[in-house]
Amino acid sequence: MRLIHQFSPLMPHSFSSHRFHRFWLKVTALVVGSFGPVFTLGTRAATAGPARFTLDLLSWPLDGSSTFAAPDTRFLSALTGGFLAGWGVMIWLLAGRVYDQAPEDVRKAVLGGVLTWFVLDSAGSVASGNPSNAGFNVLVLLLAVGPLWRPARA
Repeated sequence: MRLIHQFSPLMPHSFSSHRFHRFWLKVTALVVGSFGPVFTLGTRAATAGPARFTLDLLSWPLDGSSTFAAPDTRFLSALTGGFLAGWGVMIWLLAGRVYDQAPEDVRKAVLGGVLTWFVLDSAGSVASGNPSNAGFNVLVLLLAVGPLWRPARA
């Protein structure tokens, strides 16, 4: 709550401040990293429910066709979960330990990573017959990037 209180009331100029960008990098870290545990849970049948639901939602419509029954799917879910959790932790640490020394470099690195994810994930989703995920990706992209499109003002 204290973190949110720091930016209240949110004035338009504050969205581009150095401090708000550092805060938003942590939002980005949570957006990216939150998918990690969900997909890691998909590695075992007993805990695959959240991953199964997420995949079913992202491959719209919700029809229960995502089963996570194949061993290859569970293995890929383990890899995906690890990558996403690790990427989220990396962004969090960049925000907390590096951003003040090199704000523009950190912003560009995170933005480059998120844009690369967006292009490849969306193209792969369309190619695999799941174009609805590309639409969801637009929402995740906007949430993850937020004010980071532009450099922070001093």
